[in-house]
Amino acid sequence: MRKRTLILSLAAAGLGLAVTGCWTPGQYEAKTELFNGKDLEGWKYVLADPNVRMDQVWSVQDGILTCQGEPVGFLFKEPETTNFRLIVEYRWAPDAKPGNSGIFSRIHGTLKPLPPAVEVQLKHGSAGDVLGLQGTEVAGGQERFFEVKKHALAGDIAGVKAASNNEKPAGEWNRVEILAQGPRYQVKMNGKVVNEVDGVEVVPGRVGLQSEGGVIQFRRVTLYRLF
Repeated sequence: MRKRTLILSLAAAGLGLAVTGCWTPGQYEAKTELFNGKDLEGWKYVLADPNVRMDQVWSVQDGILTCQGEPVGFLFKEPETTNFRLIVEYRWAPDAKPGNSGIFSRIHGTLKPLPPAVEVQLKHGSAGDVLGLQGTEVAGGQERFFEVKKHALAGDIAGVKAASNNEKPAGEWNRVEILAQGPRYQVKMNGKVVNEVDGVEVVPGRVGLQSEGGVIQFRRVTLYRLF
């Protein structure tokens, strides 16, 4: 009887790991507020036009980080991380036409205006798509997978489109939560899971915010690195 009970207990424990191990975050390190609400201390940038200054594209006022969307490029900040939970709150600027932007993670390799990275798309109407840029791997064969070869700026792209759209109307604040654990990414938009992706290249890298054709505002960028 004792032997049978032990076997059942071990089986139950194993089932619990199988069900929860992949998608349940472990302990967090102390959270890092990448955006301090006051200025862009610690942030670095890359732009397609090297003659344009950071403050001509990104500015902070009243706790809000505003990106003009031109030229193409991105802000990025340490630390490097592989497994993480990232919370970003954004909106398209009130009274402006919504456009294109994105959240970069695992930025690595040679820095270009569109770098080797994993992007969670914020483009209006496509928010929640997950893309590997500059050849960053996303496994094929999964539902909603797509590829773009030799894009003029982003190189080879592989990605998975969001299963649903849960954006708020333009001008309202959205909350994006990205959970990255090994080769798996999960994206929540305003509390709803809109994408789950397998086979994402596992590489340490930094977090970034994209400038790409739309005036967009951010009020929170919070990183939790997973043990």
